[in-house]
Amino acid sequence: MRKYETIFILQPELSEDDIKSVTAKAQDVISTYKGECFRMDDWGIRKLAYPIKKSARGRYYYLRFDGDSALIAELERRLRLDDKVLRYQSVNITNVPERIAPEKKVDVPEAVTEETVEETPAAEEAAE
Repeated sequence: MRKYETIFILQPELSEDDIKSVTAKAQDVISTYKGECFRMDDWGIRKLAYPIKKSARGRYYYLRFDGDSALIAELERRLRLDDKVLRYQSVNITNVPERIAPEKKVDVPEAVTEETVEETPAAEEAAE
């Protein structure tokens, strides 16, 4: 199975029921095609770079899932047919390095202490 990210933009004035129906359809497609959904994030209402269907704002959603090409084709088909969806984009992230992949936890190093930082002459002059 391949890893995918899909971001879709909904009309900003939709009710909560309409939003839930679109997100439920997306999750239903993933489960029907034996995919696995990892994340569904609501990024909120944001200003668009340019008006789409006379709308200057849109509600952004981020979807991270695993699946095959049939799943992505059906998901994009359903998003295309839904009038509530302004735009969508799906990206294959299978070959993205693990340090960037969103479902993996990245080890964050401890804070750099003063002992580990070597002072350079330029840094010393700037401090004075």
